[in-house]
Amino acid sequence: VQLQASGGGLVQAGGSLRLSCASSGRTFSYYAMGWFRQAPGKEREFVAAISWSGSSTRYADSVKGRFTCSRDHGKKSVYLQMNSLKPEDTAVYYCAADRDPGPRPGYTGADYDYWGQGTEVTVSS
Repeated sequence: VQLQASGGGLVQAGGSLRLSCASSGRTFSYYAMGWFRQAPGKEREFVAAISWSGSSTRYADSVKGRFTCSRDHGKKSVYLQMNSLKPEDTAVYYCAADRDPGPRPGYTGADYDYWGQGTEVTVSS
């Protein structure tokens, strides 16, 4: 499975970006998908995740109410809509796939088996 993240860029605080992650795998529909980010000098952290069916999502407290994770099975893609961006959202964002998900999507890196290459998001103040 290959994951290709895109959509990052430079945006002013308060602005929006939509990240996309396209999968090459034929079994995309069975994977839970997650988004993580890593800011310079910091550990990678969980951002959001969505179950294989799309019926369950979970978010880090820092992004609740601002970010929305969704998926499109036909396009084999998952999205992260990011609104009301803050400078502290600046990071490289990674999408990841969990090939053996539980009822709810995981929120740790260890839950995920495949990782994309990352897309950089910079939020200016």
